[in-house]
Amino acid sequence: MPVSRDDIEAKAMQIVDAVTETQEAVKDRAVWGVLAAAGLVVAAFVLGRRRSSQKKKTVVEVYRI
Repeated sequence: MPVSRDDIEAKAMQIVDAVTETQEAVKDRAVWGVLAAAGLVVAAFVLGRRRSSQKKKTVVEVYRI
């Protein structure tokens, strides 16, 4: 059974389409992952600032003799 040029081109196009779809799916997941990580960092920062503002702050006085 001989393999023609059209068969090879058709199979190559199938592979290219599959790679393109996979690439788009990975990009979408990566974007959502970065957004989630950034959201967690911002939330930790905001909650940390709120919690630290409720505590009394230490004042250190230094006297030079």
